[in-house]
Amino acid sequence: MSKAVATKGFKGTPGQIRQQRIERVGAISISFIAAIWMLANLIKAPEQFVQVAISGLRNGLIYALIALGYTLVYGIIELINFAHGDLFMLSAVFSSFFITYWIGADESNGFGWFAFALCLVAVMVFGAVVNVLIERFAYRKLRNAPRLSTLITAVGMSFLLNFIGLKWNGSTPRQWPTVIPSGDIYLGEIRISMLTIWLFLIGFPLLLALNYLVTNTKQGKAMRATSQDKDASTLMGINVNKTIAFTFAIGGAMAGAAGLLYQQSIGTTNYNLGFQLGLIAFTAAVLGGIGNLWGAVLGGLVIGLIQGLNDGLPIAFGQAWSQTVVFTILIIILVFKPAGLLGKVTMEKV
Repeated sequence: MSKAVATKGFKGTPGQIRQQRIERVGAISISFIAAIWMLANLIKAPEQFVQVAISGLRNGLIYALIALGYTLVYGIIELINFAHGDLFMLSAVFSSFFITYWIGADESNGFGWFAFALCLVAVMVFGAVVNVLIERFAYRKLRNAPRLSTLITAVGMSFLLNFIGLKWNGSTPRQWPTVIPSGDIYLGEIRISMLTIWLFLIGFPLLLALNYLVTNTKQGKAMRATSQDKDASTLMGINVNKTIAFTFAIGGAMAGAAGLLYQQSIGTTNYNLGFQLGLIAFTAAVLGGIGNLWGAVLGGLVIGLIQGLNDGLPIAFGQAWSQTVVFTILIIILVFKPAGLLGKVTMEKV
């Protein structure tokens, strides 16, 4: 066994100290390159820089809400729920039908905010119920099965939800009216849409509420205990099945909220939306440190910011290279910090 040592601000075994040094060098190098790139764009086009940064953070907030579902489920049962992105897609379609057909609201008839609030509650319940049903009938009996079995099941559930979305939404993108009031405000030459402001005012309280639930409530403590040791949690009187189902419900509710915010932000739905944004959100969860709540939030905001800056700045690769840039940065960060930005490396018990 390697003996723990301490040297020049680093603590741990020689291997851990070597990894810490690599992480520090990588962090300094990446930060330096990013700072030079952003400074060059800020000098060349300051108003445009702020504009696209705000737009990127708005998209990043939606990514973060979706990523939370991945990280919650992985944190408690170490399952990558590939169906989560498609649940987000179904939630966006549900929101569109709920507001347009079942409520009959749009921005012009003065019924918009009531419809939005009602839809937010309904779509979060919808996402929670669907996710709990998936856990109960698709994943629960496979909890002790080989990981490949649960992985294949998750992929199968993704295809099933995708097929439902195809039948419900249709094979082509559909345009929907929005109910959040439109308009812009100007800070000098910087234009900020009212929709962006409302998305921040709605999205961030949801993140804070989730953080409070996990860290300060009895159910949150049960979730954290179950994630660490299911057998010990059972001995302490925690109902593990209900706790895991509750975790799926919270993740599904966040996907539901993200679906509504996306639908109001973009105004279109598509049956393959779950794969597109689900992949980005999963990347955000991995980038931030999968299993870490604030890591998922940070990862979503970072990816949204990177995409916004790359797509809209004069000194950048451009929108055609957006995905390539995101995944290249992900690979570089994981090389220096394998557990993600806020993740911690854990040793498996043998």
